[in-house]
Amino acid sequence: MAQKKKHLTVDDLWKIERVGNVALAPDGSLAVCSVTRFAMDENKGVSSLWLLSTFGGKARRLTHCGEKDGQPAWSPQADRIAFVAKREQEGRKDDTPQLYVIAPDGGEARRVSDFAPGIEAFKWFPDGKRIAFIAWVWPDAKGSKAQAKRHKEFKDRKETAYVTDQAQYRHWDRNLPMGRVAHLHVLQLASGRVEDLFEGRDFELPRADPDANMFDISPDGRRIVFSFDPQKEKQPDHCKALAELDLRSGKTQLRVIDKAWDFEAPRYSPDGAQLAFIASHQGKKHTMPPQLALHGAGRPWQVLSDAWDHPVNAPLRWAADGESLVFSAEDRARCNLYRFGIASRAAELVVQGGWVQGFDVAADVVVVAADAMDHPVRVHVQRASDTAQRIETFNDELLATLRLGQHDDLTFKGAQGDAVQMWLVYPPGFDRKKKYPLLHAIHGGPHAASGDTFHYRWNNQLFAAQGYVVACVNYHGSTGFGYAFLDSITHRFGELELQDVEAGTDWLLRQPWADRKRVYATGGSYGGYMVAWMNGHVKPGRYNAYVCHAGCFDWNAMYADDAYTWFAKELGAWYWDDPAMVLSQSPHAFAQGMQTPTLVIHGALDYRVPDAQGLAYYNTLKARGVGARLVWFPDENHWILKPRNSKLWYGEFFDWLKTHASVRNPARRARRAAPQ
Repeated sequence: MAQKKKHLTVDDLWKIERVGNVALAPDGSLAVCSVTRFAMDENKGVSSLWLLSTFGGKARRLTHCGEKDGQPAWSPQADRIAFVAKREQEGRKDDTPQLYVIAPDGGEARRVSDFAPGIEAFKWFPDGKRIAFIAWVWPDAKGSKAQAKRHKEFKDRKETAYVTDQAQYRHWDRNLPMGRVAHLHVLQLASGRVEDLFEGRDFELPRADPDANMFDISPDGRRIVFSFDPQKEKQPDHCKALAELDLRSGKTQLRVIDKAWDFEAPRYSPDGAQLAFIASHQGKKHTMPPQLALHGAGRPWQVLSDAWDHPVNAPLRWAADGESLVFSAEDRARCNLYRFGIASRAAELVVQGGWVQGFDVAADVVVVAADAMDHPVRVHVQRASDTAQRIETFNDELLATLRLGQHDDLTFKGAQGDAVQMWLVYPPGFDRKKKYPLLHAIHGGPHAASGDTFHYRWNNQLFAAQGYVVACVNYHGSTGFGYAFLDSITHRFGELELQDVEAGTDWLLRQPWADRKRVYATGGSYGGYMVAWMNGHVKPGRYNAYVCHAGCFDWNAMYADDAYTWFAKELGAWYWDDPAMVLSQSPHAFAQGMQTPTLVIHGALDYRVPDAQGLAYYNTLKARGVGARLVWFPDENHWILKPRNSKLWYGEFFDWLKTHASVRNPARRARRAAPQ
């Protein structure tokens, strides 16, 4: 007798093994990936490395002793896999992340670095004897011993203040390391010797999460190219340039620089003669898309994908013949893998999303880690023109016990008469003859998308398992629908997006299965901005309740965030130059019309949308006598990442909706939005 399947729960969600970075061996025969398993009772996760044969077969766990083994990368000779971890080895526990190597046939991993500031990201040199890595260092301290001394002094200090005169000093959920900058280093594996390539120079890597996409090593191992902010005062919206360092002479030359263009993600061609990278014409407009570009010796750089209306994602990977590049790009709420021909200047679809979360290329093999609305990340391999073959079964046993909902990809007429895409996710066992409550899950960004993806923090299947028909509107401003659609909301935030969401609600309410008495709107980040905006602009009663997670409420006060230099570009003015323009796009200016009950959720470590935004919104509703509830996490950032906190988040979310299920929704009398 077949086992009866059950609906997805929060506990099930945290039992899913989460596949991370994936990397191919040079001959494409094996792949390594990181897999994270969480324990709800311990409130933490453990990441380990797994080895996968690209010809099929059972996955083999490679590392067992670490808790956060990540960023695996094969040596060019395929005899070792390097990774970043914090471990205890030979009686010494790592204070900061270090580099380890392990043989692919198993055995114990070996620590190969002892660099006190820690390792952020790395790449192998072609000779397999050296590794280039990124570390945050004190620029005036020369040598590893001096860095170790400064690290210990800073760690042992009694003062707690953060002091800076920099414009860019924090990112996402942390202050940038005080007094330090991100430098490139070279580690000699045989001796353990470390050389700071930027020592005594003015260069530093971009400060926002410096990673291995910010630099590349030439095939002959003699040059390193990297992106950097050429301006003295660093800011996140500055245009970056590309510089190249000759490792023998020590000389640096500016490889690609143009004050109107932003350059990043450099990648040498297999013969080292050409450099591919991503270019964005920021001098024209801040919303200009990232495009594929190329620079050859003795020739000016050029954009290759200017006629292809898709933003190009890092990383870039060259095909073995040097005739094309492989990368991911969004297209209509999916993220696909493409091969772009240099001569043809045309894109060929390699892997259809879902959502490609990671990939690698080696020889004639492509490995892809991708998820979709109805499954978490799976790993597939593809050779030449063969069909993709799955090479792991990490979550199959768990998923076999679950009954997930079906989903549809729909289009309706939205703002300006434009076609707007919307996902619908139905409850398991959906019956069109029955009535179901409606739940908007509004994405953030705004320049992002509700994609064909299995989102752990806002899981549409989990929402649907509670009995809701979940609607995900890709409103004007969303990515993946062409540049004009993305740019259409610039300097008028809230206007077109609201029309799109409301048109989606109208479409939903016309369906025979829609319960018109139970309609909700929820969103996070810019989606949180949207529900706050709706509370001041939509006639009360159309929605039973709102949920605002990490939402922007007051654009003036948002200057406390880590990306404040973007706001004048997005909104059209600095708040001191044109207060009226900024206020016209700020939810707090329309508080007089807010009457719909709202659950407000925020994390204290959120530096992208500081928690004062959520507190101000909650306090405003309380002061106005509007029903409100606050969930404030002292140890979470823009995202809720801890298992127990996530369970509480979903519990509060669902309880709030159920609490307001009995409030009659006069949707028939309030068909459309009305400005207050």
